[in-house]
Amino acid sequence: MSTTALPTYDDVVERYEPVIGLETHVELGTNTKMFCACPTGFGAEPNTQVCPVCLGLPGSLPVANRAAIEATIRIGLALNCSIAEWCRFARKNYFYPDMPKNFQTSQYDEPLCFDGWLDVEVDGEMVRIGIERVHLEEDTGKTLHVGGATGRIHGATESLVDYNRAGIPLVEIVTKPIPGTGAKAPVVARAYVTELRDVIRSLGVSDVRMEQGSLRCDVNTSLNLPGEDWGTRTETKNVNSLRSVERAVRSEILRQAAVLDSGGRIVQETRHFHEDTGDTTSGRSKETATDYRYFPEPDLVPIAPDPAWVAELKSALPELPRVHRTRLQERWGLTDLDMQSVVNAGAVELIEETVAAGATPAGARKWWLGELARRANETGVELAAVGATPAHVAELQRLVDEGKLNDKLARTVLEGVVAGEGTPSEIMAARGLEVVSDTGALTAAVDEAIAANPAIADKVRDGKVAAAGALVGAVMKTTRGQADAKTVRELILARLGVQG
Repeated sequence: MSTTALPTYDDVVERYEPVIGLETHVELGTNTKMFCACPTGFGAEPNTQVCPVCLGLPGSLPVANRAAIEATIRIGLALNCSIAEWCRFARKNYFYPDMPKNFQTSQYDEPLCFDGWLDVEVDGEMVRIGIERVHLEEDTGKTLHVGGATGRIHGATESLVDYNRAGIPLVEIVTKPIPGTGAKAPVVARAYVTELRDVIRSLGVSDVRMEQGSLRCDVNTSLNLPGEDWGTRTETKNVNSLRSVERAVRSEILRQAAVLDSGGRIVQETRHFHEDTGDTTSGRSKETATDYRYFPEPDLVPIAPDPAWVAELKSALPELPRVHRTRLQERWGLTDLDMQSVVNAGAVELIEETVAAGATPAGARKWWLGELARRANETGVELAAVGATPAHVAELQRLVDEGKLNDKLARTVLEGVVAGEGTPSEIMAARGLEVVSDTGALTAAVDEAIAANPAIADKVRDGKVAAAGALVGAVMKTTRGQADAKTVRELILARLGVQG
């Protein structure tokens, strides 16, 4: 089949209706693994956090982790799910080299939590995302492909397996199909994962760090013509940033439209998302439940949560993010539009922590939604990963408030912070960027500016005070922008005998 040029996105969403769905995997922050006592710390030497149980050695028997079950129930309650009165684990059979047992202990037709929902806000409108199920399983190990340029198996000279992650408690949250979002489908997908991440973080059951793999997202996408049945879906696997969730949906919408427009058909398969190009490529054909040969796990007893225990967990749920944001908005004095800008930028927690570190809400917003957001967009990273911390931003704003930095110098200092040169105070001192506000040190520069611009000085003496701006600019140039502009203006007017 010959290749065809991709249609424009606007053209596609006018002709086709996208349907999306998301499967999100959350590694729980328990101290031990799901079915054994091995530790779960991130970053340990390969294969040092393993035992006969998580390696699937003959004769080893699993025991379910109560803390993981409790965390999963809390997630389900926060997502407005019903909690099963009785459920059990199952064996999901498939082969991965990083799955030591050659099956995954998961849940199949009897999930722990089911039939919930999560509301997300997109462009001022509320979209309700139905939750099909929240179930508990174990994670696989990690395969490292080395000796090649891409980090993938193709082109690698060898593959290494680290089983430290195998057996870590993993919660899978599956949405119901989400039709009717039209052109906003990619944005809705990102908004959902963002809100879900915030909900889970508020529960304290996971650090949900996408860059470390403790939050991973699979994105399902299909297209259909208006009035027709939903199309065949593809599943884009392990998308590892909020920005990439949006890009992956958009990319698949465009790719599927091009296939359908050329008379081809969509194959049900998994696909890989490439961060560098924003494209997806084919992975493997997508298995069905029959292919996995599910059957009840014979080595684990069923789970029957006590209703009184579930009610106790529900009553102890923390303030959820949407309520928290409303309270912050009132405290910070923001309009709905201003708060939505903060949410869209993923800056709520960053600004909150910056304010807690001593900055005003206005000062925190200024830097996170201005200079730092611009840098994040330019480099294609999440705002939290741009290279500055809330403590840095609070310190930077304090230096501005104290008159030691002006905005221009502060931006230069921020460049150093992002580059990893140190704290704002350290960079200011190392580069000699502190504002010069001593009148004695500025007098010579003021006199030089007046002497070099006699015509402008005469205009100021004649009452055209606004003309003093040119002289201020001359002094700022001489002092490389380090003079305090207000002090310079006062000195100029005093030297020319003019009242400000």
